[in-house]
Amino acid sequence: MESPKKILYVSGSVGLGHVTRDLAIAGQLRKLYPEIELSWLAAHPATVPLRDAGEKVLPEADKYGDVNIPAENTARGFGMNILTYGRKVRKQFSRNVKVIKKIIRREHFDLVIGDETYELAIALSIKYILLQAPFVMVYDFLGMDSITDNPVEKLEVSVSNRIWTWADRRLFSGQKNLALFAGELEDVPDNRLGFLLPNRREHAKEHYKFTGHILPFDPAEYVDKIKVREKLGYAKEPLVVCSIGGTAVGKDLLDLCGRAYPIIKQKVPDLQMVLICGPRLSPDSLDVPDGVEVRGYVPALYEHFAASDLVIVQGGGTATLELTALRRPFLYFPLANHCEQQIHVAQRLVRHQAGVKMVYSKTTPEILATQVIADLGKNIDYLPFSVQGAQKAAQLIGELL
Repeated sequence: MESPKKILYVSGSVGLGHVTRDLAIAGQLRKLYPEIELSWLAAHPATVPLRDAGEKVLPEADKYGDVNIPAENTARGFGMNILTYGRKVRKQFSRNVKVIKKIIRREHFDLVIGDETYELAIALSIKYILLQAPFVMVYDFLGMDSITDNPVEKLEVSVSNRIWTWADRRLFSGQKNLALFAGELEDVPDNRLGFLLPNRREHAKEHYKFTGHILPFDPAEYVDKIKVREKLGYAKEPLVVCSIGGTAVGKDLLDLCGRAYPIIKQKVPDLQMVLICGPRLSPDSLDVPDGVEVRGYVPALYEHFAASDLVIVQGGGTATLELTALRRPFLYFPLANHCEQQIHVAQRLVRHQAGVKMVYSKTTPEILATQVIADLGKNIDYLPFSVQGAQKAAQLIGELL
């Protein structure tokens, strides 16, 4: 009898968004290959939903570098520059590579999957880690962008993108490894990555397989908003949910929502507003008006989105994708100087005709209240898109097994 296939799954991104799609991919993999054995490596807070789901989290997770800490240290008000973050996260990346190398030496894996584990991709490219098994990388955007006119930042972007494309060519030009793009070809801008660098979309077509969008739920099961509210214990009155995801970077946004609440109440007296802090921001750190509910970490956050009449979020890829699929009105605030949120996510939302883009630095409580009142419970006409990405990803990964 053939022994079970062993897979190491490394969920390496900031916050919680990516681990939800990793769990979705894992679920589809198990449907196709019930005999596989999955071992997980991630840092807090990603370990929270993994353990909640009953997954096997390796003990080395306690030594795995928490990339949320440098992200929060990089933040300046309601903004975060990814390039600055990249400089500050190097110590964690170095530690992570050593941890992964030790695990791979100790155990035999038939496949290794990394979700935006850039440090692992580089280590494999330069052969610091020698991996006999196939490697799968999951992306949802390609390349850095300069948000300012700072020449140093432009140089850093060029160097970063040159390393990125070099690693892709080293790892994903043959048949052994696989790069998955969680999205559609149109999600990749049709422009150059930099001077003497390739066109983004052409590079992606050559080196990546596109899965379509990946969700941890079936949107058809959440069409009945009243049913979802009853399940979660919400009243029937208008509901606004405000969430900042898995880091503490968005505290200022939750403060702004709280200040807008009394103004909205003047027009919507029975309003319910819930502020969701996530796992890294204490609810006690917020000073909110009476009547505003504050929660910490909420599992299956998408269910609360589905129950809402309007949602206010940062410009994160996962939350905005879930809201688009659920067809709920939402306002999104991309972090200042955050090229992924400002450019890649925002362009996808424009293409899907979804959400209302807001600028935190230009939004007063009065402006936010006016926008909330205008969009509360409005009819939605977002463009539809496929949400079968987890199934497609599992099929492509399965071919390597």
